[in-house]
Amino acid sequence: MLVASTTASMLFAQQDWSKARQEIHDNIRLSASNLLAYVDPTEADVLTPTPKGYEPFYMSHYGRHGSRWLCGDGEYQDVLVPLRKAHDLGKLTATGEQMLADVEKFYLCCDKRAGDLTTVGERQHHRIGKRMTEHFPTIFGSKNSQVDARSTVVKRCIMSMMAECEELTAFNPKLRIHNDVGDCFQYYLAPAAPDEIKKAIKKRGNVIDKYRKKFIHPERFINSIFNDQVYVRDSVEQIPFMRHVFNVASNMQSHDNGIDMYHYFTEEECYDIWRAHNIDWYTGYGACLTSDKRAPLRVSGLLKNFIETADTIVNNKSFVGATLRFGHEVYVLPMATLMELGDAGIEVSDLDRLDYSWANYRIFPMASNVQLIFYRPKKGKDGDVLVKALLNEREVTLPGTPVTGPYYKWADLRAYYLKKMSVL
Repeated sequence: MLVASTTASMLFAQQDWSKARQEIHDNIRLSASNLLAYVDPTEADVLTPTPKGYEPFYMSHYGRHGSRWLCGDGEYQDVLVPLRKAHDLGKLTATGEQMLADVEKFYLCCDKRAGDLTTVGERQHHRIGKRMTEHFPTIFGSKNSQVDARSTVVKRCIMSMMAECEELTAFNPKLRIHNDVGDCFQYYLAPAAPDEIKKAIKKRGNVIDKYRKKFIHPERFINSIFNDQVYVRDSVEQIPFMRHVFNVASNMQSHDNGIDMYHYFTEEECYDIWRAHNIDWYTGYGACLTSDKRAPLRVSGLLKNFIETADTIVNNKSFVGATLRFGHEVYVLPMATLMELGDAGIEVSDLDRLDYSWANYRIFPMASNVQLIFYRPKKGKDGDVLVKALLNEREVTLPGTPVTGPYYKWADLRAYYLKKMSVL
């Protein structure tokens, strides 16, 4: 990682850094994109006090599973096979031999674990569940509180749901929790993309390939691993191999193994790989003007479920509780885009400078979550139902004009979303 310098040239260079560039300089793990381990809120992420005369009574939530093993054995083999072959031929440098030893050591514990939740991921959901009870005790601590929790059929999502609900029960042993899993919920928890959106996502392939070639410069990295340039030219796909190693390195933060592989990359290389990945995710799931603005509509069924479920609750004066849904980042990201949570839904046409406006790791790290918190007037008082949004437990803006602070009228927000989904 680069060391801060006081030289004029370094200071001048940093003046043109994007916010993302500075954040990744400060924490190289952010370059992992969707493999980033959840970043807990800090003391700076203080929640705005509840408006006078109101109290929170309902949480509507969608969360990603926690940190996991890589999803397929092939993701490890994409690194091991080229390294083993080069080792047998004597084509690895000392650095390459060390990389092979690092991956071989870790690979011993990977058998039949593809995609499973790790202990790091389990702890993430325990901490999130605990903070839910600390921030909203009236929602989870009432004698009448009830929680409906549903997960996709994927094991890591089910395990994440159970970890979070364990904390809720520990806070309130009398809490009524209903956990459910089934294919019947997949249509909104993990919806398949419509054909027209699939085509749009597929068409962007040439754009992604262009930016990988433009941003990713593998020469230094490759020469540090292999000792024969002719061998590299004939036998190594340089950019793909570098990206495969980077994925394995990035996902090490999902484990408690003490292996750090970021030292094989320079900070600049980490940032450049992230820039290409950032564009990849934005053009596939964000509000990209150069792709298909309808892409976020793949989760319209999920947003409709938020609305329809709230319709059964907001006028029930006795209800206190939460609806928890557990799925994947490929739904958290378009959901945040469709709902226009903070900067998630911004439209950027100049992809070369996307990193100045939009950063994927702020939206969908492991265990990422969207929480809509509903507030109603206290007993004996009149007023509209208000909502505020939390993205990864941090307050974000919503479309429209707030009543006060981060609090918006639910009726206005509901109407806005229904209209938006009908015209896109």
